[in-house]
Amino acid sequence: MRDDAFFAEDPEPPGRGLYTLNTSITTRHLPTPQSPLPSRPDVKAKAKAKSKPYSPRLTVSARSNAFRQRFFPDATLRDWNDWRWQNSHRIRSAEQLARIIQLAPDEAAAIARHQGPLPLAVGPYYASLLDEHNPLQAIRRTVVPASAEFTHTPGEDDDPLGEDGDSPIPGLVHRYPDRVLLLATGLCSTYCRYCTRARLVGASGELSIKKSNLERALDYIETTPAIRDVLISGGDPLSLDDERLDWLLGRLRRVPHLEFLRLGTKMPAVLPQRITPALVKVLKKHKPWLSIHFTHPDELTPEVAEACNRLADAGLPLGSQTVLLKGVNDDVPTMKTLLQGLLKIRVKPYYLYQADPISGSAHFRTSVDQGLAIIRGLRGHTSGYAVPTFVVDAPGGGGKIPLLPDYIAGRDGDDLLLRNYAGEIYRYTDPAGQLGRDKTERTFHAPTVQEHL
Repeated sequence: MRDDAFFAEDPEPPGRGLYTLNTSITTRHLPTPQSPLPSRPDVKAKAKAKSKPYSPRLTVSARSNAFRQRFFPDATLRDWNDWRWQNSHRIRSAEQLARIIQLAPDEAAAIARHQGPLPLAVGPYYASLLDEHNPLQAIRRTVVPASAEFTHTPGEDDDPLGEDGDSPIPGLVHRYPDRVLLLATGLCSTYCRYCTRARLVGASGELSIKKSNLERALDYIETTPAIRDVLISGGDPLSLDDERLDWLLGRLRRVPHLEFLRLGTKMPAVLPQRITPALVKVLKKHKPWLSIHFTHPDELTPEVAEACNRLADAGLPLGSQTVLLKGVNDDVPTMKTLLQGLLKIRVKPYYLYQADPISGSAHFRTSVDQGLAIIRGLRGHTSGYAVPTFVVDAPGGGGKIPLLPDYIAGRDGDDLLLRNYAGEIYRYTDPAGQLGRDKTERTFHAPTVQEHL
């Protein structure tokens, strides 16, 4: 274990070589992205490396390859598949982004005005998924700033879930009796504009988690026997390198009262190149569950499918978490396509979140009614495994509250009247029950419910 900076991530992690975006596609010659990278390998080593054909460790789709050749022509396939190269070449300014997409006036104005804590950062791989011409494209809206971020509405807060109030130690949230949230890093490869922890990433760069605070958090976990479940999040814990992640997971696995370890990550969706054989070996060793943040079907690329299948093949349980976002995924067809697509790559849809009321997020939030309508449109119309639990994370620290459409139509004597997915009413004989008695009793011409497997 190294010194206090062991868990302090560099704003630009090291990568291979120094490359520039191709400026031939624009009449404006803008500054090239610079990164504090080591010099290129010596000529002999490079020639030796080129003597053998490179076999990518992860699928490179035709779309990704075309994007690489157009905007990063000096980057090899080996570079493109290196997650550190991807992180060191994140798009972090309007000038860099304008080479890749045609910035709408609102986007350009928002980036110029931005002085808040949540940086602009989009990895090259994820940038390859953005529609060059359409500012209303779903995933483009989730990563490119908009002027609506500067409009604050009633009920919004920088810490809407009250996590700071449940934090006995910096970087640790203990809200539920038997589980804690451990924030291992403030770094993400790509930042979501609706991030509920935008306050933590810092105005001038990513939050650094000091080893001293991490040690205090681990001591708290080790000396609190009631804790049986630890969710490691951030930031994105898969931003940590393999050595650091191995150390952290190993330290937690040695706590005798811990039964369940989870990693909350968006890395398989935004940077599938991170899912290397070496990382999978570390994860297989410690056996955490992974809660992967997916947003839209556009994220389900060949690279993502291979990354998730690689994790599943290692025996790692995969679940998804999706935030309901206005104009992004707030309709049944889009959500059904996403959730069914996740099942294909062996990711079980777990939670559908009502968007948290963080400051400047009104343009992303739907009504709660819309979330219930989506669940109603899924239940019975697709596999039960594809239907997530819809939850509101109650502001002020109330925790996750599950919501379901109301399938109880009322009561007729001893019969409970139930409404199925098609809106049809069925009877279930339930003489001792109380459900439905608070509703206006009506007489329904409904058949007696038969037993079904």
